[in-house]
Amino acid sequence: MDEQAKKTALRMIPYGLYVLGVGSGERSTLSTVNWLTQASFQPPLVVVGVKQGTHTYDLLKEHGAFAVSVLGTGQKDIAFAFFRHVEPRDGKFGEYEYETAVTGAPILKAAPAWFECRLTDAIERGDHAIVVGEVVEAGVRQQTKALTMEECGVTYGG
Repeated sequence: MDEQAKKTALRMIPYGLYVLGVGSGERSTLSTVNWLTQASFQPPLVVVGVKQGTHTYDLLKEHGAFAVSVLGTGQKDIAFAFFRHVEPRDGKFGEYEYETAVTGAPILKAAPAWFECRLTDAIERGDHAIVVGEVVEAGVRQQTKALTMEECGVTYGG
């Protein structure tokens, strides 16, 4: 296989940037993810790639649920804030406030939209697990275009 062609072709897949919330209370975390898509209408299912061997993945398996904060155009600073682990403190992760809903997983208050999922499957292949979740709750604060990796000038994949 031509490795450069593979890398280039795979990086041409358009991706958004989202913040995955897992756990609850002081045992919770937020992580920026980009491999996410809807996979079914009935039941409503989403699929997200989560790096194995991370605190995020371990909490996700333990908690059995997750929340996705959908970032909007112009929210690059929020996406970049969660490339590394940030401890929750006083209702915030760093400078960003969060709330919870049905699952107890953290949801960023600054996100224009969000949804929560009950974990249904985790397929552990490669360096990322394929995580399937059934949407159990959702909210929209503002309709806007989603933040994309292209807007941020970054790539991840290939």
